[in-house]
Amino acid sequence: MAEAHQAVAFQFTITPEGIDLQLSYQALNQIYLSGVRSWKKRVSRMRNSVIKGVYPASPSSWLFVVIAILATMYMRSDPSMGLIAKIQQHLPLSVILMSHYGGQTMVSALVFSTLLWLSLILTLRFCLKLLLSYHRWMFEQHGRVSTTTKVWVTLLRLLSGRKPLLYSYQTSLPHLPVPAIKDTLTRYLESVRPLLTGPEFERMSELANQFESTLGNRLQRYLKLKALWATNYVSDWWEEYIYLRSRSPIMVNSNYYGMDFLYVTPTAVQAARAGNTITALLLYRRKVNREELKPTRVPGTVIPLCAAQCERMFNTTRTPGDETDVLQHWQDSEFVAVYHRGRFFRLWVYRAGRLLCPREIEFQIQRILDDPSPPQPGEDKLGALTAGDRIPWSQMRKQYFSSGVNKRSLDAIERAAFFVTLDDEEQGMKGDDPAGNLDRYAKSLLHGKCYDRWFDKSFSIVIYKNGKNGLNAEHSWADAPTVAHLWEYTLATDAFQLGYTEDGHCKGEVDRSLPHPQRLLWDIPTETQVTSSLAVATALADNVDCHVFPFREFGKGRIKKLRISPDAFIQISLQLAYYRDRGGFCLTYEASMTRLFREGRTETVRSCSNESCAFVKALEGGEQCRRLFRLAAEKHQNLYRLAMTGAGIDRHLFCLYVVSKYLGVDSPFLKEVLSEPWRLSTSQTPIQQMELFDLKNHPDFISLGGGFGPVADDGYGVSYIIVGEDMINFHVSSKYSCSDTDSHRFGVQISQALQDILALLTPETKTASSNSKGPAQTQSKKLL
Repeated sequence: MAEAHQAVAFQFTITPEGIDLQLSYQALNQIYLSGVRSWKKRVSRMRNSVIKGVYPASPSSWLFVVIAILATMYMRSDPSMGLIAKIQQHLPLSVILMSHYGGQTMVSALVFSTLLWLSLILTLRFCLKLLLSYHRWMFEQHGRVSTTTKVWVTLLRLLSGRKPLLYSYQTSLPHLPVPAIKDTLTRYLESVRPLLTGPEFERMSELANQFESTLGNRLQRYLKLKALWATNYVSDWWEEYIYLRSRSPIMVNSNYYGMDFLYVTPTAVQAARAGNTITALLLYRRKVNREELKPTRVPGTVIPLCAAQCERMFNTTRTPGDETDVLQHWQDSEFVAVYHRGRFFRLWVYRAGRLLCPREIEFQIQRILDDPSPPQPGEDKLGALTAGDRIPWSQMRKQYFSSGVNKRSLDAIERAAFFVTLDDEEQGMKGDDPAGNLDRYAKSLLHGKCYDRWFDKSFSIVIYKNGKNGLNAEHSWADAPTVAHLWEYTLATDAFQLGYTEDGHCKGEVDRSLPHPQRLLWDIPTETQVTSSLAVATALADNVDCHVFPFREFGKGRIKKLRISPDAFIQISLQLAYYRDRGGFCLTYEASMTRLFREGRTETVRSCSNESCAFVKALEGGEQCRRLFRLAAEKHQNLYRLAMTGAGIDRHLFCLYVVSKYLGVDSPFLKEVLSEPWRLSTSQTPIQQMELFDLKNHPDFISLGGGFGPVADDGYGVSYIIVGEDMINFHVSSKYSCSDTDSHRFGVQISQALQDILALLTPETKTASSNSKGPAQTQSKKLL
């Protein structure tokens, strides 16, 4: 085959006349161009390292300092106060011998200027770090901005004036503080008060007091020592013990999914949708590598968020181990791994250092779709190993994938930029049963057939037969907002920038001499762990009850007119819905980010509070309780602010527990706290790049958001995305094995709770007090 010969740079044979050497100049040219691309990337990385290394100054500011110092010296003034002369005395002998007197002075001045410049950079960076450590702005009342905050805003804008790269702020972000143990325990007891009876609360209070007076302070000292030494005292332990050390399946239990547009499928051609989606993802990777993405900020402000999670977005795989998994990341890869009807392929997306155009990638994908070859023995369900328990997968990997053809093929999957599944099913909302179709769409993205996704990859893209797409993301390397940012860019670039021809194909020309996608080869024995892993994964998948529904009655537009945070409104509605569904309250998890701090990830907002419970009980008792709702909403917002600013409860208690395990001591209090089930686990997926979506001219391009599996066997997982001004999309999950939960029933309760609370508050719209406190996001937009 011609493409096979193109892959060989040279051939030689030994004949009686000597060695016959044949060179393939085309292949050598490909190698040369690929090497040029690699060196360009290295130079770009070096340039970016210099630019972000001197931020908030610029490299050109060095020249300004040098000129200023030399100009001052020319005017016969010594700006260094004698330091230049001292530097001249200590110059190396080689410099002195090579320079005359004036040259020595010039070299000394350059050294002094450079040292002065570096000192200024460190000073500016220290000042920026101090400014970013100020969080009181988040707690100020709407319309009552203090003078301190106004000065802070001005200084922060001055120091953030230059156009930063993606990672420019990393070294200026403050470290996550360790809360006082007394404050954490007080907030914890307050959070469980509505969930415990009087005797139960007294017992828990006694355990907390005993912990504080005995073991707590000792553990706290170790934790503060770690906080002084480590960049973030939580994140490494959180990644290791919550994610990587878990031995249960990551499918459903950990991985989460993201969906396509609700109403629109840009093309019905599967290969074309794959071509544009893959191209958009690789364009995003290029922006990450070149640090061309703007740093993510708190909405409406100039306050940056940590971008460390972007570093492992591509070319990353979670590899199994007997005791703990490991995240492996490679600098770059020029191919993606593709699965179709039981076969695995390596698809090269670069040729001679050039990214293939969307039409060429579509052409290659179509070759895979048209390939009639059957799966090799044991190949078709191989992905089930990543869906089952981790220890059997680790043992299989050591036994069958540590050498030979299996290792080479596994390396191709794990080193790929990301994983692509060409699914032979059709998904989406359209059809005779749109509601049921959305539920099946969610289940397909969450677990598929349990063997047609590679759940260990940082993320896997799924392209369905009818052109619909979606993704499944592994959780240990990053949290949902990071993946959501990637997915927003991908959907917008696919639909609005790359586009399609009238017949639904990708734009561009095709080089038909492209080598065929490479089939990955396997040598898998008949008796393996694949069957048992698939059985475990199938049982887990069949037990998941998913329900996705767009709530169209109203959205954040109506809620904000009431001067209420949309998130607080939804969270209190979830409390009301759960109370009606289960007849009581439960420990509720809402994810909040801590990316105001370096390497920050998440914190828990315990959104079931005394105030929210009081409101729900009053409403169900038939009372007019608008005031109680306002108190509950403000309480929720305050809890959210505390979590964002490092004063949360759960990560601190988690780290204290880890320290206790390292010391080999038991704490009845920590053991009980860490074993409490989260029967209602919630998360908001915010739209971060509204500028990419023109909902006014393209109102049908509405994101469905994404979701996750239930955390507790007898609980609910709820994800929601606020779309535009008039819609909220909800994703609800539970387990069929629990007779007390039903995702569809809970969805109905959520819809009714939202409408009931709005009806309660609507008469107050025109008479709302002007001094009501607004949400942190509204306040930040007014400030910054």
